[in-house]
Amino acid sequence: MIPISYTLRNLWNHKVTSLLTLFGVMLVVFVFAAVLMLADGLLKTMVSTGADDNAIVIRKASQTEVTSVIFRNQGDIVSTYPEIKTGADNLPMFTNELYVLIAGQKRQTGDNSNIVVRGVTEHSMELRPNVKLMEGRMWKPGTAEVVAGKSVAKRFKGCGLGETVRFGSREWTVVGIIDAGGSAFDSEIWGDIEQLMDAFRRPVYSSLTFKLNDPSQFETVKQRIEGDRRLSLDVKREKEYYAEQSKATTSFIKIVGVVICVVFSFGAIIGAMITMYAAVANRTKEIGTLRSLGFSRLAILNAFLFEAILISVLGGVLGLVAASFLHLMQISTLNFNTFSELAFNFSLSPQTAVASLIFALVMGLVGGFLPAVRASRLKIVDALRAA
Repeated sequence: MIPISYTLRNLWNHKVTSLLTLFGVMLVVFVFAAVLMLADGLLKTMVSTGADDNAIVIRKASQTEVTSVIFRNQGDIVSTYPEIKTGADNLPMFTNELYVLIAGQKRQTGDNSNIVVRGVTEHSMELRPNVKLMEGRMWKPGTAEVVAGKSVAKRFKGCGLGETVRFGSREWTVVGIIDAGGSAFDSEIWGDIEQLMDAFRRPVYSSLTFKLNDPSQFETVKQRIEGDRRLSLDVKREKEYYAEQSKATTSFIKIVGVVICVVFSFGAIIGAMITMYAAVANRTKEIGTLRSLGFSRLAILNAFLFEAILISVLGGVLGLVAASFLHLMQISTLNFNTFSELAFNFSLSPQTAVASLIFALVMGLVGGFLPAVRASRLKIVDALRAA
């Protein structure tokens, strides 16, 4: 077996071509990791929106709150179920909510995008302990006051603390900013449900949410609600419901992103091939010497293949390190399920890191295999005669 020090010395002796190949692999892995981090960040934001012991109820056959319609009497029936946990006020931890999309203007670009306005009750915050008041105060019931998620307040005009935003033929004053811990609620505006139902002329709810006494009771309450012919409602665990809301967008990001990365990877593979073919051409006599010293064809093949893999893996590590800094950035995109804008951060998971390094390894194997085969097939006499 040829010593590893031989490969490292050759990389140093041909540092210009090696660095160019390494840089190409680094860029491809950076894009590949960024795409996966983008999809993971979106999924993480949506999943963190729900709680394991919360259940959400929407209209049967509705996929989202946007298209769901629940009548007041239906909400009254569900609120009486014994599986619902009782709060400190001895009332069921249950809330009926309104979900409406409005057009908002972005601060930086002036472009319009959809914002979620959620009509909530006094129990909505209690059901979601991850939502905290960050600045200002909560709205007063019966008034045209709202609170805005920190992402909405930062990105949209009229949504900052003390500002006024117009929708539903009214002017609404933002009296508080909420921090939802990076969940989808950071991209919403909350207000009194009765006032919002009146403003939007919608005498119906979009969803019902409640906390279970015991998460294991979910199937029982699900069968009770879905089996009641008066209701015609579907029940889902809150965390599962919000995870489903990200599927269309994350799938689109991954498919498009991976296709782009595969196209880019061909350039990196060709670069690796050129580098290794050049190494074989420049070291023909050296290869003949190694063969004459007793090193086998397999040892030659392994040495050149290891060189290509080492360049690719190093490039992959550097690309992954560069991509890891993306978690400091917050971006927004359109949620294809709800047609609303959602702000989220890139998220680097162990699965993404492993997949990125495997991707780099494959590029090294594919790019280095043919040059390594050529080096191993050189005849000793022909190699030693080379100038």
